Amino acid sequence: MEVSELLTVESVIADLRVTSKKQALQELSKYAADICGQEERVIVEVLLEREHLGTTGVGDGLAIPHGRLPGLERIYGFFARLEKPIDFDSIDDRPVDLIFLLLAPEGAGADHLKALAGISRLLRGPSLCEKLRGANNRDALYALLSQAPDTNPNLRAAS
Repeated sequence: MEVSELLTVESVIADLRVTSKKQALQELSKYAADICGQEERVIVEVLLEREHLGTTGVGDGLAIPHGRLPGLERIYGFFARLEKPIDFDSIDDRPVDLIFLLLAPEGAGADHLKALAGISRLLRGPSLCEKLRGANNRDALYALLSQAPDTNPNLRAAS
């Protein structure tokens, strides 16, 4: 599975204006609900439940919130670059400005984990994150994200 199969241009947000982790998850859930056809409230609840298990702020200004939802037919990805970094309770205590949200069907165990690992590996490279931080608009963000996974076997294995 390529990143371009998870994301569309419409699921990329160039300058999300939020001031907290909870607000970021709520705003991303609004976008996700429109695209994947799920209720915003259900998405927020799943994401907040996951955050209670431990932060999805993985460090270096990046968070990868994720969850499984009943009724989804495939894995969806949503990416947001924040207008201003926010506290996300990250493992390195640094504020977050890049968020990749991953939503998977309830029964997508291995595929969900493979996609999550692939996204994590893709975004852990400082070069791509710097390019994402410098991109001018969502088309540029989408292009950077969708071109990057060609060398990522974990994402391809999730398809």
